[in-house]
Amino acid sequence: MEQLSLFDIQTDEVPGAGMAPLADRMRPQNLEEYIGQKHLLGEGKILRQMLERDMIASMIFWGPPGVGKTTLARIIASRTKSEFVNFSAVTSGIREIKEIMKQAEERRFCGVRTVVFVDEIHRFNKAQQDAFLPYVEKGSIILIGATTENPSFEINAALLSRCRVFVLKELGTEDLQELLTRVLKDRRGFGGTTVHMEAELLSVMAAFANGDARMALNTLETAVLNGEISPDGSITVTRQLLEQCMGKKTLLYDRKGEEHYNLISALHKSMRNSDPDAAVYWLARMLEAGEDPLFIARRLIRFASEDIGLADSRALQLAVAAYQACHFNGMPECNLNLAQTVIYLSLAPRSNAVYRAYETAKEDALTQLSEPVPLVIRNAPTQLMEELHYGEGYIYAHDTEEKIARMTCLPESLKDRRYYLPTQEGEEGGWKERLERSRELSR
Repeated sequence: MEQLSLFDIQTDEVPGAGMAPLADRMRPQNLEEYIGQKHLLGEGKILRQMLERDMIASMIFWGPPGVGKTTLARIIASRTKSEFVNFSAVTSGIREIKEIMKQAEERRFCGVRTVVFVDEIHRFNKAQQDAFLPYVEKGSIILIGATTENPSFEINAALLSRCRVFVLKELGTEDLQELLTRVLKDRRGFGGTTVHMEAELLSVMAAFANGDARMALNTLETAVLNGEISPDGSITVTRQLLEQCMGKKTLLYDRKGEEHYNLISALHKSMRNSDPDAAVYWLARMLEAGEDPLFIARRLIRFASEDIGLADSRALQLAVAAYQACHFNGMPECNLNLAQTVIYLSLAPRSNAVYRAYETAKEDALTQLSEPVPLVIRNAPTQLMEELHYGEGYIYAHDTEEKIARMTCLPESLKDRRYYLPTQEGEEGGWKERLERSRELSR
């Protein structure tokens, strides 16, 4: 029998005070309560069918924090009537693994399956992961691992090959609003009292959580527990209180509204105008208001090709590296990674030649969709194609002294068309000289 602690005892003064955290109390007990992951659990979807047929196998849940990886594992165990063992990769070693495997073997002989859920499985080293392998192979356990990292890189190939990988997506704002609304009605949450709160504030909390249900619930819990208690026992949560709970000025920033697009436009155009001071300011405005750093990083990647291109080929590399840094570090640690990239892009030489080249080529491609590929650059894998002159006259560029073959690769109607018109900016001046020489030689 489980012994109650001080934290399991609810007080009458403030609903939820003294109890387990709201995120634990509201953990879904079945698929009907589970929110999100419709691509896996919707009617007719593969994971749903596996559960309904009780044909589950070892699997890996890969997704960001707070999307319900642990909850889904518990629901699976309850639906399949299996013994559920929660295992932490942070605190457990090989000795604990062997002990749990021994118990699982004993249950298997009694006809009881064991679902072993390993949170943060990517933290296990190779030896620890290998310790699971024989038991997964012979069916002593059904292993369900959860990871926020790419399992292809973090989990041994032998173990990964015996597991089905399911990608869990971050929850949408609508999903989180539905969850928060349910909390205010459910007696496991705050359904036992009256909470006065503008409906818009639930939307703000959902956006602030950035797809993380745990963060959304923690924010709501903090706001309600610190709300103003009226004589009738009701609780009022104001905009000012919620702003204090979040610790950020997020209430004026809607990541789907006009301000969202105004600020990203300000960042882009400040960088384009080589103004690092303004660019860093607009970057800080977005990050401190709760903008997704990965969204900003994606825009920087676009900027590197659209506004810099081959004038500085390192710009794209740095922008992609910034995206990876945001993925690995998250906020607030990735703020400096983004600031470094924004300043670099602001000061790099400018060229929109790559952008103009593609836009011009796109226009021709859309209006001349039926232009045939020149015979000289077609493959001829069959005798018939050779007889039709496919590849006839093709010159292997590496066989020439200049490494440039004298032949036309554009359709006949476009043979003199020029899309890439390099500038003299930065490194692009060198590319321009090489291109002019190449075009001269290929005539």
